[in-house]
Amino acid sequence: MLRILVRRRKQSLSAEDVTITDKPEVRRAVSAAALGNTMEWFDFGVYAYLAGTLGEVFFPSSSPATQVVSAFATFAAAFLVRPLGGLVFGPLGDRIGRKRVLAATMIMMAISTFAVGFLPGYATIGFAAPVLLLVCRLVQGFSTGGEYAGATTYIAEYAPDKRRGFLGSWLDFGTFVGYSLGSGIVTVLTAALGEDGMVDWGWRIPFLIAGPLGLIGLYMRLRLEETPAFQREAEQARREAEESGGDEDPTEAARQSGQGRLKEIFTRHWEAVLICMGLVLLYNVTNYMVTSYLPTFMTETLGQDALTAQLLVLGTMIVVALTITVVGRTSDRWGRRPVFMAGSVALVVLAVPAVLLIRAGGILLPAFGCLILGLLLVCFAGTSASTLPALFPTRLRYGALSISFNISVSLFGGTTPLFVSGLVELTGSEMVPAYYLMAAGVIGFIATFFLHETAGKPLRGSGPMVESTEQAQALVADSRVEARRRARDVWIRLRHPWPRHDDKEEQAR
Repeated sequence: MLRILVRRRKQSLSAEDVTITDKPEVRRAVSAAALGNTMEWFDFGVYAYLAGTLGEVFFPSSSPATQVVSAFATFAAAFLVRPLGGLVFGPLGDRIGRKRVLAATMIMMAISTFAVGFLPGYATIGFAAPVLLLVCRLVQGFSTGGEYAGATTYIAEYAPDKRRGFLGSWLDFGTFVGYSLGSGIVTVLTAALGEDGMVDWGWRIPFLIAGPLGLIGLYMRLRLEETPAFQREAEQARREAEESGGDEDPTEAARQSGQGRLKEIFTRHWEAVLICMGLVLLYNVTNYMVTSYLPTFMTETLGQDALTAQLLVLGTMIVVALTITVVGRTSDRWGRRPVFMAGSVALVVLAVPAVLLIRAGGILLPAFGCLILGLLLVCFAGTSASTLPALFPTRLRYGALSISFNISVSLFGGTTPLFVSGLVELTGSEMVPAYYLMAAGVIGFIATFFLHETAGKPLRGSGPMVESTEQAQALVADSRVEARRRARDVWIRLRHPWPRHDDKEEQAR
């Protein structure tokens, strides 16, 4: 009995268990992580808006529809190597640290995007032109395999528990700022140079801008410190190694290896992996449908004016960027599950009306349709960065999230423009985008049903994180009161056991 009471008392927190975050460091961490995402999505916005132009430059012998599909096939090819990038960078980030890996991914991403701006077209070097474009896209995809998961992990491990949703939403704020910046530059260039000017040389300008952006992002990331959660994990591993006298147990060595970590992810955390993949599918199918496919759908399939379509989608992205942190703050107050659940149901219900409005023609009705899809997208974008890292423990977080995220994005997210454009071409139905979104909503609802609420709670394998000494003291005091209450309940039950169910029935008779 005494052992039980002592164990109950030990469950209370001590001051050493609580991490007090440094506000300037948190701001630097959020800014540097978000800038990398801005860089990544700047490239995606440029590529999505230039899909038709790039098709003419690199695939000129095809029909217009085939050019678009070919351009999106090159776009999708980058997603095929993302799981490989996740397999390399994710476990590496769990072993050597988040900071170093995020700096490496930034360098690779900036160089490969910058190089696209110097590629010669098909008219200059023939078949080698689309091959070089494919190589650049593959390097981008490989580096991106460690980018988003690393950035979400970094912010989540720096953020106070009660503000993780709000701070995490700034990562995806960077996503839509980057997309808006890239698509905005393409829109301005298209209006200034015309379609012929863009095909001749104007398409290179947005890619060349990626170089300076990458240098700024790299500078900011090199100034970062490791996350408190990773530092504690590394310190604990060091102490255990010292206590063992340097003679490492072969079983523990195998567990700490890359192969051992992968085995642990898929054997002990397979439920979290499936939930993560379902939520990522929901977010990214909606995301790539709106950001990457919708401009081409409105111009190539519906025959709308290119500048009008670009402005409508750009306006939608601005609305998403302006509301995303509000959704993140809301998830801190009401929880992640309600936001995901409401968004999933709304996606199933509103996908068809939204696409019908976009098909209506003109400006006003398509603007309403785009706005509906944007508000649905922000439900997932504002919540994902705080929800996904909380699914996995600290020692496996970067690797497990990289693998789960990139497998789902590669199979379902990044291939969305390719699959949907191919299905529209095959079936002739302009409602295919709506049906695709509805299927994603159903899968997302199922994943959310099995999701445990994590708002306001410490990350798995980490202690509580607060913003001030007063919050830490209050948390420790509350924990001790709760531990004493649990110990008192154990004492009462041991000294005065409750009557069994059979005894109660006997007394009632």
